[in-house]
Amino acid sequence: MLRRTGTLTRRCWLEILQSRCISSPSELSRLHYPAGSGSRRYQAGQEAGQLSSAQVNRILKFNEHSHALPRGSASHGVLGFHSNTLPSNHPSEDRRSSATCLPGRGGVLFGVFDGHGGPSCAQAVSQRLFYYVTVAMLPHRMLQELDRAVEEDRAVPPLLEWHKHPQDHGSPDGGAISFHSLRNYWQERLEEQDEEDKEDGGRVTSALMDAFRRLDYDVSVEAQVHLSLSSPRRVSIPGEGLSLSSPLRVALSGSTACIVHVSNGVLHVANLGDSRAVLGVQERDGRWSALSLTNDHNAQNPEELQRVLAEHPASERRTVVRHDRLLGLLLPFRAFGDVRFKWSPEMLSRLYDTRPDILSAITESVPLPHYLTPPYLSARPEVTRHLIRPEDKFLVLATDGLWELMHRQTVVQLVGEHRAGLQHQRPIVPSADTTLGSLQRLLLERRGRVQSVLEDQNVATHLLRHALGDDGYGSVAPNRLARMLSLPADLARRYRDDITITVIHLNEP
Repeated sequence: MLRRTGTLTRRCWLEILQSRCISSPSELSRLHYPAGSGSRRYQAGQEAGQLSSAQVNRILKFNEHSHALPRGSASHGVLGFHSNTLPSNHPSEDRRSSATCLPGRGGVLFGVFDGHGGPSCAQAVSQRLFYYVTVAMLPHRMLQELDRAVEEDRAVPPLLEWHKHPQDHGSPDGGAISFHSLRNYWQERLEEQDEEDKEDGGRVTSALMDAFRRLDYDVSVEAQVHLSLSSPRRVSIPGEGLSLSSPLRVALSGSTACIVHVSNGVLHVANLGDSRAVLGVQERDGRWSALSLTNDHNAQNPEELQRVLAEHPASERRTVVRHDRLLGLLLPFRAFGDVRFKWSPEMLSRLYDTRPDILSAITESVPLPHYLTPPYLSARPEVTRHLIRPEDKFLVLATDGLWELMHRQTVVQLVGEHRAGLQHQRPIVPSADTTLGSLQRLLLERRGRVQSVLEDQNVATHLLRHALGDDGYGSVAPNRLARMLSLPADLARRYRDDITITVIHLNEP
């Protein structure tokens, strides 16, 4: 998650245009490209440092992914999805997930996760949260069968069918700890009253909220157990403290999460932080409208700001949120991990004394200023239920990197036009006050959109292309797009965040 300070300004664009003047192939090779995107040799005849169209497409399409679900009840009302992610940080702090729930009443799950303080928490949550959601929804009889299979050392039936891009991050280790925590969760659920007969909407909502709460709790407990096994003031083995899957590293970093569960024509969105879910609705006259299904959990949301202030004494009113950040440091007001905003002062003091090696790799702000009445950060999601209507054509799920660059109505319009392919456009009928200049602009805009649609089969890639290369008139300026993708990593982070997009297709165009 980029620590943003505002939207792009004219001065920002001027810096981009003047940021590099590359005169040799060796300099060009130092620019940022996704791993495996091929050689980038300087080609004669093009502007120094300018990426070719083929290079731009390789970068934009390197992480694109699409999947079509089988028609029928197994799809739960989802036709398929397009997804893509474009890093700004190195490594990227964004993650994405998509999977089909296999047991029970099933459903399809999608999620985007925006990390901060490193990718560790986002990676762990993207790999584990869907399992917690599935366990939270299973009836007791299936949980009992699952537990017996583990107890008797039999093969455990799969809970999820993942739909992953080959480049998506896997879990290098830590699987045993994760499974132990997940099993403890379903065993505790077996001791509770079975909610199988509860009304579907309420059951899914409570399951999502409980899954979020429990995973955040387990992340915290695993870190505390790891900490208890550490010797005071120990010197770590080189590289040990930097392991992405280290329980302490996961808990000290943080991640927002926005996930969607679709089952039998009903979708539930569970949101934590400032990623967004926006529904693309096609009106009867063919026009597109955007319906937001999430609220941002930050200082720009007055209700969220009041919630945070109300949870702490009046004496802290001036320190709980400073400069629109939690304790003057953190932008989102809800997130997984970030135990520096949740643990007791005593627990944090023990952490600082026991493992200064890991702490120094995470942050320099220790202890946090005005840390008096924790927890300050919540992992309680806001859940929205929506019955899918015929006019609901798609759902755009994206991290804040996209929404900082594009308005939701623009996003929905682009996706809607891409789905339609612009093959059945209405003729332009000039009005009495139409000038030749305005007519020419309309024709140029239409031509640019058609060319862009034809270039990208994946609509998430289509959105990335417009987000970075928009010329202000609805088309893509190739030079601007190439410059944005050519920025060195240290400069790119000043103008855009990691961007992750999943577009879920709900009904036929």
